[in-house]
Amino acid sequence: MTTPYKRLDKDQAAVLLVDHQAGLLSLVRDIEPDKFKNNVLALADLARYFKLPTILTTSFEDGPNGPLVPGLQQAFPDAPYIARPGQINAWDNEDFVKAIEATGKKQLIIAGVVTEVCVAFPALSAIEAGYDVFVVTDASGTFNEITRHSAWDRMSSAGAQLMTWFGLACELHRDWRNDIEGLGTLFSNHIPDYRNLMTSYAKLTSGK
Repeated sequence: MTTPYKRLDKDQAAVLLVDHQAGLLSLVRDIEPDKFKNNVLALADLARYFKLPTILTTSFEDGPNGPLVPGLQQAFPDAPYIARPGQINAWDNEDFVKAIEATGKKQLIIAGVVTEVCVAFPALSAIEAGYDVFVVTDASGTFNEITRHSAWDRMSSAGAQLMTWFGLACELHRDWRNDIEGLGTLFSNHIPDYRNLMTSYAKLTSGK
């Protein structure tokens, strides 16, 4: 049975950044560190660009998981920040669920470390609670491809939609006539080859 197409809507979506912590980041081996960092920051940038409510959460910061990676909290100074004392599944934390409910959104965009635990557990719990879940695969990381695909299979079988940050941005944007320069600049900042498109566009339009 296939899951019906549920289209992302910027007016209905919230972003959950789960356990992007310094200690856990050292476990990510299914994607190169520089690329992974770029993808996480790209997701953060598009969350701000589309003005999506964003919730940050960490697990057991005082233990080996470590603190939130530098930059994320600064990127969202006014966002709810839920430092879970120990719950592995973020959904088991009452404050985290309340923060989600307070957004009033029914579409949840989730990314985190590690994929089969910190992403999969709250994603599955959110689906069970009636939310539409979109997992940002390239802003989530884990030990290796085996664990990654196990997590992807489990989540997609339950109804989660697996997306990349670029696909996410395009589906939220809907129409280039809404804005060219802003989103084009965001893409150029995170995809070097995309600068070629924007440079070409700038040359074509400068003569008009």
